[in-house]
Amino acid sequence: MSYSGLNSFIAALERQNELLRIRSFVDPVLEITEVTDRISKSGGKALLFENTGTSFPVLINAFGSEKRMAAATGRKDLDDAAREVTETFSLISGPAKGLRGKISSIPSLLRIRHLLPSRRRGRGRCQQIIHNDPDLSLLPVLKCWPFDGGRFITLPLVHTVHPVTGRTNVGMYRMQILDSRTTAMHWQRHKTGAAHFAEWKKTGMKMPVTVTLGGDPVYTYAATAPLPENIDEYILAGFLRKRKVKLVKCLTNDLYVPADADIVIEGYVDPAEDPVTEGPFGDHTGYYSLEDLYPGFHVTCLTHSEEAVYPATIVGIPPMEDKWLALATEKMFLSPLRLVIVPEVLDFHMPAAGVAHNLLIVKITKTWPGQGKKVISSLFGAGQMMFTKYLVVVSGDVDIRNYRQVLEHVLGNTSFTRDLISITGPLDDLDHATAIPALGGKLGIDATEKIEGELSPGEKVVSSTGSGIEIMTADLAEGPEGVEKAVKEAEARYGGEGRKIVVLVDKAVDAGNMNQVAWQVLGNSDPRRDAFVLSTGLLFIDGTPKVFRSPGYPCRWPNVVVSAPETIAAVDTMWESLGAGPFIKSPSVSNSALLLSGDAKVNMNF
Repeated sequence: MSYSGLNSFIAALERQNELLRIRSFVDPVLEITEVTDRISKSGGKALLFENTGTSFPVLINAFGSEKRMAAATGRKDLDDAAREVTETFSLISGPAKGLRGKISSIPSLLRIRHLLPSRRRGRGRCQQIIHNDPDLSLLPVLKCWPFDGGRFITLPLVHTVHPVTGRTNVGMYRMQILDSRTTAMHWQRHKTGAAHFAEWKKTGMKMPVTVTLGGDPVYTYAATAPLPENIDEYILAGFLRKRKVKLVKCLTNDLYVPADADIVIEGYVDPAEDPVTEGPFGDHTGYYSLEDLYPGFHVTCLTHSEEAVYPATIVGIPPMEDKWLALATEKMFLSPLRLVIVPEVLDFHMPAAGVAHNLLIVKITKTWPGQGKKVISSLFGAGQMMFTKYLVVVSGDVDIRNYRQVLEHVLGNTSFTRDLISITGPLDDLDHATAIPALGGKLGIDATEKIEGELSPGEKVVSSTGSGIEIMTADLAEGPEGVEKAVKEAEARYGGEGRKIVVLVDKAVDAGNMNQVAWQVLGNSDPRRDAFVLSTGLLFIDGTPKVFRSPGYPCRWPNVVVSAPETIAAVDTMWESLGAGPFIKSPSVSNSALLLSGDAKVNMNF
């Protein structure tokens, strides 16, 4: 099933009772975020804010459940999409069985060919209304969190083209509004948009860039999918929607965009210009990404459909809407991963607390010694999985989405002196725990069931007892002495209890909230520096903020992302008028205990 613009998707969500219309005014500055955070974290519906102070309603949390994520791909459940992807990859890569098998595959291959994007003449629905004197203040762009540097477009589909090869790309890079006709373009160093920008810089010419918003929601997913650089995102979109994407030419540059997009922002980036200051921004890590320099994007034209809807998302302390985008990737990209890189992989999972790149759990079929370590080595260099910080590989009868099972399996099948692989490698630009930006420690844990050839003489697999994990807290005011004291205490208290993992967090962390504990430990640690095996055999991980760790710590440390007290109070007051059901307490109330300062950046108190 395909959708013609966001209004078509909204109608479908409404038929499924998956949409809540909010008709009273809610300010795009901070208030929409606070309402959405409450609804999103409580598993609520998609939200359509109809009164935004502009001509455009805001659709948000549209991907915020497995059911809605499946609906965005035109299906009843994501497993259907996964099966179709698997069948197609098998058809393309698998050997046909004789002449009859080859002939029988032709109709399927022809159907794929008819789903490739096509260019059409004339204007599209996205160009029904044209603003040749563009003004970005027409759009209800959100300011999400109190320490954000301004308003940010959070679901932009950024279209670029390589100046030599002509290959196009659609990426998702947040855009901070700088003035009515200028934004920052936050494409990080590892992204295709940044690679295209580097090539345009060599030509000495301005780089054409066009941004679309909305359209068929599958376009948004395709822009986030981990596709190889040479695969057009609209090929994936056409395959998922079972209908080719029709593209029309922009009015002020030579790029092509979907005819059914809701909003189109045309323009250029000039490589000859100095970069602009962008940020801070409350990011999907649950922390602010701090100010940095990025290219400026100049708007030359703004067009939209007559009934355009402005799509947005918010990110912050997990779980949030992006959790469900990650789930779609888990399901749909398992088959390509197996066929191209690691055929022994049965399943993989990215827990929400790991914010997509801090923790990956992989289940494999194991048949020979060392296979778990082989998978670790392969995945640490595979596409976007190269950003993984902690990678756990298991085998056997274990549900990788049942975290207690996973923990018991790890403790029962892992020798911390033999089965850990620690390396230095690329990490996501947003990782704040590294001493060098985008480069830091990575830890692989081979928790596969050990077989003959892997066990020492007389060694037996140890069955874990109890929870297997202990949570300790430290007072940041004690600095490095607090960590050293915790290490000694861990050795004395747990040293005789066999295999055990001890994690250290700041005393402000709720030790009874395992999601919060895991998010803090995964985000605040560099495995090469902060994860080590003690003399008693314990695996100790220091998940405290390093901002007070030592005078020489080289990185800026960001603050956690929460709403301001005045915004929380304002939404508390308006809640009944929203028609959003029973009152939901702000998640920021409890998370505010984790704030380390009154700004996006934590001051270094040495």
